[in-house]
Amino acid sequence: MPNTHHLHDHERAARQSLIDHCRAMNASGLSLNKSGNASIRWRDGLLITPTGRSYDRLLPEDIVFLHADGQCPPGQLLPSSEWRFHCDILQAFPDMNAVVHVHSTHATALACLGEEIPAFHYMVAVAGGDRIPCTDYATFGTPELSASIMQALQGGLRACLMGNHGQVSTGISLSAAYALAEEVENLARQYLLARSLGHTRNLSAEEMAVVVEKFKTYGQQARPE
Repeated sequence: MPNTHHLHDHERAARQSLIDHCRAMNASGLSLNKSGNASIRWRDGLLITPTGRSYDRLLPEDIVFLHADGQCPPGQLLPSSEWRFHCDILQAFPDMNAVVHVHSTHATALACLGEEIPAFHYMVAVAGGDRIPCTDYATFGTPELSASIMQALQGGLRACLMGNHGQVSTGISLSAAYALAEEVENLARQYLLARSLGHTRNLSAEEMAVVVEKFKTYGQQARPE
């Protein structure tokens, strides 16, 4: 672990990118105040936002480095209370390099009902499957919460709702994970609006499989940062 007072330019930029994305979460309303957190894969571990600090006060030196197993080298701030599922996701899915967790309003509303987002719109496939599942509730920061998220993300899914809590999205880069979190919130808002008018006309698993496949080659493919 390098001395954080003598950060190399590349690491300083990576830490600043985490701060910038978290400030954007606040500005957009995706997550308010100190709620939410983000991480990126870094060397043999990850960089993650610290717990209980306002994003507008964060400096690159405040970002916390964790080893892959969650061990926190001394001399740093405490990591986000949700560090465990960040570590577990990045260990389990080597093709994913970033994790964004937010308490966005509409996704959280659905999560408080314990409801997933079904295939009411083809864009649900942006998360990698024919639905965006919702986990059971577990206390924040616990192994039980991490285990429920890991179970929900099986089968190539890149996002899920967290029961009575919020949402978590992953990506090949921090910008991709952030964009997916935005899309999950957008889909949750659309789904709640549609549901207020009646039952949604959901697409078949077969059609969603077609869309998932088409999305693999759609547009400009994101590259790791």
